[in-house]
Amino acid sequence: MGHQTRRDSHFSSHHHASSFSTFKPISISITLPSHHQELDHVGLSWPFGKIDGLDHDDIREAAYEIFFTSCRSSPGFGGRHALAFYSSHDNAEGIASGSGSGSGSGPGSPGSPGSSGRGNGVGMVANSKIKRALGLKTLKRMPSRKASFNGGSGSMPSSPSAINGSGGASGLNPGLSFTVPARSMGTRRPLTSAEIMRMQMRVTEPSDNRLRKTLMRTLVGQMGRRAETIILPLELLRHLKPSEFNNTQEYHFWQRRQLKILEAGLIHHSSIPLDQPNTFAKKLKDIVRASDNKTMDTGKNSENMRTLCNCVVSLAWRGANGNPTDVCHWADGYPLNIHLYIALLQSIFDHRDETMMLEEVDELVELIKKTWSTLAITRPIHNVCFTWVLARQYVMTGQTELDLLGASFAMLTEVANDAKRAEREPIYVKTLASVLTSIIGWSEKRLLNYHEGFSKSSAGVIENLLPLVLQARKILDEDIAATVAARQEQGEEGGTELYAPCDDIVDFYIRTSVKNAFTKMIETGNISIMAVDIDRAMSETLMELAQATEELAAKEKETYSNVLKRWHPVSAGVAAVTLHNCYGAVLNQYLSGVCMLSNEVINVLQRAGKLEKILVQMVVEDTADCEDGGKTIVREMVPYEVDSIIVRLLRKWIEETLRKPDDCVQRAKETETWNPKSKAEPFAQSSVELMKLSKEAVEEFFELPIGISEDLVQDLANGLERIVREYTTFVASCGTKQSYVPSLPPLTRCNRDSRFIKLWKKASCSIGIEDLHHTLAVEGHHPRPSTSRGTQRLYIRLNTLHYLVSHLNSLDKTLSLSPRVVPSTHKRCPRGLSNSSSYFELARASMQGAIQHVAEVAAYRLIFLDSNSVFYESLYVFDVANSRIRPALRILKQNFTLLGAILIDRAQPLAVKEVMKAAFEAFLMVLLAGGSSRIFSRTDHEMIQEDFESLKKVFCTSGVGLIAEDEVEKEAEIVEGVVALMGQATEQLVEDFSTTACERSGIGVAGTGQKLPMPPTTGRWNRTDPNTILRILCHRNDQAANAFLKRTFQLPKRR
Repeated sequence: MGHQTRRDSHFSSHHHASSFSTFKPISISITLPSHHQELDHVGLSWPFGKIDGLDHDDIREAAYEIFFTSCRSSPGFGGRHALAFYSSHDNAEGIASGSGSGSGSGPGSPGSPGSSGRGNGVGMVANSKIKRALGLKTLKRMPSRKASFNGGSGSMPSSPSAINGSGGASGLNPGLSFTVPARSMGTRRPLTSAEIMRMQMRVTEPSDNRLRKTLMRTLVGQMGRRAETIILPLELLRHLKPSEFNNTQEYHFWQRRQLKILEAGLIHHSSIPLDQPNTFAKKLKDIVRASDNKTMDTGKNSENMRTLCNCVVSLAWRGANGNPTDVCHWADGYPLNIHLYIALLQSIFDHRDETMMLEEVDELVELIKKTWSTLAITRPIHNVCFTWVLARQYVMTGQTELDLLGASFAMLTEVANDAKRAEREPIYVKTLASVLTSIIGWSEKRLLNYHEGFSKSSAGVIENLLPLVLQARKILDEDIAATVAARQEQGEEGGTELYAPCDDIVDFYIRTSVKNAFTKMIETGNISIMAVDIDRAMSETLMELAQATEELAAKEKETYSNVLKRWHPVSAGVAAVTLHNCYGAVLNQYLSGVCMLSNEVINVLQRAGKLEKILVQMVVEDTADCEDGGKTIVREMVPYEVDSIIVRLLRKWIEETLRKPDDCVQRAKETETWNPKSKAEPFAQSSVELMKLSKEAVEEFFELPIGISEDLVQDLANGLERIVREYTTFVASCGTKQSYVPSLPPLTRCNRDSRFIKLWKKASCSIGIEDLHHTLAVEGHHPRPSTSRGTQRLYIRLNTLHYLVSHLNSLDKTLSLSPRVVPSTHKRCPRGLSNSSSYFELARASMQGAIQHVAEVAAYRLIFLDSNSVFYESLYVFDVANSRIRPALRILKQNFTLLGAILIDRAQPLAVKEVMKAAFEAFLMVLLAGGSSRIFSRTDHEMIQEDFESLKKVFCTSGVGLIAEDEVEKEAEIVEGVVALMGQATEQLVEDFSTTACERSGIGVAGTGQKLPMPPTTGRWNRTDPNTILRILCHRNDQAANAFLKRTFQLPKRR
């Protein structure tokens, strides 16, 4: 291998004396699970990663080889001191007390096993400082711990202490300074530390002998060579031949293990990573892969062996920059070194009782520390690993020995001190974070479900487990989390996922465990909180759950709260609040499926109210000593509010019930044809259905078996009112009256010689004016109603609105006079109308507006559309004398007859009145906006006045008292005023126009030559309106009017 420079170890100066107790050997059979064993079945995860290609046994055997090499100079490992033994005549009491073979020094802190305190490297531990510091029990020596060398055996609960009949040193090369006293029947001696460790590590004597031979051959002439400079797997491969094994298969397996160790330590988990492709690493991998199928030749002349040596030496003795250095690295990379070290630490536990630590733990730990230089272990890392081993042993042994849990906490206190150091190596931080995370993870699985994990008899375990997890979390939060986060931000790999800090973790444990226990009750009771069908069985289950919740609260208070109160002063209160909220959630889910109140629902609510009182009392008692009297925690309890739930359910019932009439309205919007159901019911079919559903809703509302307040009645009324108003708006959606009024023609002046007059004269000569009006007269003797189908449908709308009004009054009376209504302390005014006692005041107002609107639209449609041919289009066309109003009046009377046959009595007065207004409006339109086909003279006044009187008489007589004569006269005043203007002279009209036009425009009196303003068209005809007077002048057929209009406004002539 060439020259190897030795590295000075800073660990060599820290050896202390340690005392050994005498040991009585026995013969035992050992079976120990590997330290790498998967821990899923106990929930404690392995925090140190995996080593690919190496199983548990490989790691264990490699760890022992490193351990033996590091301790080779110590007595019992082949050092210069021969093994001591005791004859059968030695006094047993003297041995037990530490006399004989003399361990003269007192028990100081454990130091080097080779110190004078150990004598010849054998003896009994009088009192373990490690166990005492960790609070672990010291085992009593039993007679059965002795065993003779003649093959007898006995039990040994504290330590392996027997060498079988073949002898622990049989077959050793005499070149090593390892001597065994002559054996004789009855001779007993304590086992050496080497023998104890071999048996603890389950290493066979042949394997141990081969290791000793290898070291002897390797250290010929180099007895002072330090252990960390020995690449042990390479030396074993060089010096051991297949003939030294039982068969070739055993040798092949052994060889593969050595090569895998080299590959893991030098390539995969090297402390100095390979930053770029490395030739030596590639060759080493090739050799390892080749050995999987075929045993490698390790003879002196083997090319593969020379290549292997060259690669291993080059990789082990390289520095960070890739150049050779004087420091050897082959087993000090993470996590390989931790795996090896954990395997060594695990050996300190007794195989016969794995809850107990060996009495020889002090000297064994001191010997294990000798591997630090090879494995790059520091005291802080040792403390972390030791903490993990203690916690793991507690878990692996069924969590029965609380002393191990306490020992873990004691070591964690040391770890906390180490973690506060300013200078911490990255590997240490990573290892510590992984271990703490694993411990916290396992602990919190139990604390987050302590109701399941701890019974009444084992609840005391929480007192030991809580300090451990709190200390671990404290170290993570205060000393580790910031460091790990900073390194992750810098892009370093291998970041550890840490548990998020929690300000009050104990509070979190309590709440979570209570929730888990509650969830288990639900699962056990087969309760589906998402159930849709609410039946009697479901209600009974909820009542049983309330009883179980009450019992769980009592168990929490009696069993766990007394323990947890040390860390949480109101633990019982927190548990009660959590249970209250959990049951409340289930109750709300249950009630979400309830559409109406029933006896089952009432029973569930009453039982929930009883549970709530018990839990509130539990909170009050537990928080009596709090500064705020427990107000803070009580605020977390969301009251069940049974009464409010009943009101809420009833309001939901109202909402669901009103969906039927609401759907009726929506269907009506899509399908209503406004055809009456029958002559006896001249209403829309949708209105009849709507009122029927509304009446049923009110009746079912008052049949509910609870007291009904005025506020709830108001809620029902508001819902019905909203639906009725929506339907009313739909009924009134029939257009506007202005859509039927013809547009106003442009203003023109009359011209006797206009083209229209000439055409009219030619037409009158060809057909005869008398013949034309005779035709109209004949039609007037046999009139036919001109009411269109659309107008008749408008009449059905009017009937429907009146039908709604009458039935809405009936509903209002039912709601107001029902004896089931419980008066409220503060009466809520319906929609803010404090002066009205009606529940449907707004609906009534909207209906009245709708009735007025529909009546207007129907009237204007009847006059301007249905009767247009006999009214606006023919009245006074060509001349007044030959186109009087009589034919139009006959048609109007027939339309009144049809109107009375369709409309119900209540709807007729307003309908006839609106027809009158529309007729008067049409009459004015003929006089003032009749277009170029109408020409009036002053002499036409009497005929026009007579026609209007006839029109008024129709409304006074045809309605049979539907419209009062005074009301007709009032509506006729405007028309009569306009008709009166038509009898005035042109000069008077011009004078009146000039005066009113100046006054309306703000000019006052127009001066000479001043231009008169054009008055705007307002459509509000009146004898004092300048635009009305102007239109009479435009239709006046004389020279004075023509000249005035031409001079003043330059109005065009009619064509």
